[in-house]
Amino acid sequence: MGPDPAIVLVRPQMGQNIGSAARAMLNFGLERMRIVAPRDGWPNPDAVAMASGAGRVLDASTIHDSVADAVGDCDFVFATTARSREMTKPVVSPERAMAMSREMQRDGRKVAILFGPERTGLENDDVAVANAIITVPVNPEFASLNLAQCVLLTAYEFRRQTADVEHEVLSMPTTETASVIEVEKLAEHYEARLDEQGFFFPETKAEVMKVNLRNMWSRMPLTRQDVQMFHGMLRQLLRKIDNK
Repeated sequence: MGPDPAIVLVRPQMGQNIGSAARAMLNFGLERMRIVAPRDGWPNPDAVAMASGAGRVLDASTIHDSVADAVGDCDFVFATTARSREMTKPVVSPERAMAMSREMQRDGRKVAILFGPERTGLENDDVAVANAIITVPVNPEFASLNLAQCVLLTAYEFRRQTADVEHEVLSMPTTETASVIEVEKLAEHYEARLDEQGFFFPETKAEVMKVNLRNMWSRMPLTRQDVQMFHGMLRQLLRKIDNK
């Protein structure tokens, strides 16, 4: 198994953005940062302040004079860019790029991802070093991404390849899911009281209406607390009618 991808910041201009990129990396478990020719030198107190808890990423970062030096030990390099390039290279989405990175990591290969300076992005000479280009499907009328945003998006996609993501979770911290019989009793309660009030009309459609109502109850992810509340709501609404 190879190391996680190296995040290479090429000629970053602001310490704040370096610190924000470090936070984005650590949010998703990446810690290998390499910095090429930072404009304001290194170390940078603004980067440390902005890292806010991700200082270990900055502490372990390495400084390089050139892109070639920063990725010299790597087997495969991605370059992130929103601009069209007159180069014959594969162009992939962040999702596909990180799937490729994960596959190469399993094979013990080292991967690096280049991110350009805030104002201009990567130069053609930088991109020429890369094996493939990552392009984010952004709004073509406003394609500029903040450096840290781009790092975060890429790190998130890598995390998705390596972690089990629960795409939907029903959180019920204080109660349990209602049982089938509890939902059935709720359906019977509503059906009986609605029938008394003449809801199922005309008679020729009554059975279909009852089936539809029961289907509605069964589709709902009801808890025991929900069932109790629905019983109470119906009793309260019909109390005045029953007392007449």
